[in-house]
Amino acid sequence: MRLRDLVYGVAVIFVTLLVWRISVNSSHIHERARDIQHIFTTPAAYPKCKLSKVCPIDHFAFHIKSGAADVVGPQICFEGKIVMSGVINNVGPGLNIVVVNGENGTVEKVSYLNMIVGKPEDILAYLKDIKPGMIVLVASFDDMTTKLTDEMREIFDVLGSTMIKSIKHRDSWVFAGGAGTNEKSPFEKVAVSDLKSNVYESWPEVVEIGGCFPRKI
Repeated sequence: MRLRDLVYGVAVIFVTLLVWRISVNSSHIHERARDIQHIFTTPAAYPKCKLSKVCPIDHFAFHIKSGAADVVGPQICFEGKIVMSGVINNVGPGLNIVVVNGENGTVEKVSYLNMIVGKPEDILAYLKDIKPGMIVLVASFDDMTTKLTDEMREIFDVLGSTMIKSIKHRDSWVFAGGAGTNEKSPFEKVAVSDLKSNVYESWPEVVEIGGCFPRKI
């Protein structure tokens, strides 16, 4: 009888320890899951694209700088990565454009539209192909008006620009807008070319903008 009681007691202790161990492991797994979820849902701990602040989780960080005269190319940064620049050697005279998927932040297109010697029909076709839901980041270099038609200006107006219709020869321009939003963008800046005040003889100063662009849900 005593042996049976002893075996029973040991069995109870073993089962109790086993249940406790499973409970501890389960708790540890849940804690690790929460840690992993926290990593993917917490904004970056540092500002991207040299911004002064960290963007909210539902926004994308960006910074755009126009070209300097016809010498130094523009620069476009998106989510901490330089996407276009003279160093990368993927910029050119005219309009330098980065098209981004506004939902997931995937860079869809990186292009420069040669507004000096490019074909207007090709430029127009490119602009018309920008789909709703895309974020459009633009920087001028040298001159962007030689081949700029009223129809092209209208496309940028629909993308949210408030200054495109007044842009003139060799003005410096940077812009960030959204396709299909029908809203005017707060992200835009222009420096007017004036021979009396230009920083680079026939060209005005460099302009730049940066900020947090809302994610398109």
